[in-house]
Amino acid sequence: MAETPIDEMSFEDAIRELEQVVTQLDRGEVALEDSIKLYERGAALKARCEAKLKEAEEKVAQITLDANGEATGATPVEGL
Repeated sequence: MAETPIDEMSFEDAIRELEQVVTQLDRGEVALEDSIKLYERGAALKARCEAKLKEAEEKVAQITLDANGEATGATPVEGL
């Protein structure tokens, strides 16, 4: 498994690797030390996915609508 820095991963890359980690841990064929490392990486990947989802939710929440419910633009979200 590639050791790409998690904070550089897209949501899609992080979720894909998280699925691989879960599969390896579910099989139970990984040595204890490796299982611990996998679990730690999996926890970090999960946090990255949650952060990327939160960013997306905040962006969607900032979309402005007109009286007819049509999107008219977006208000910048602070900190993003």
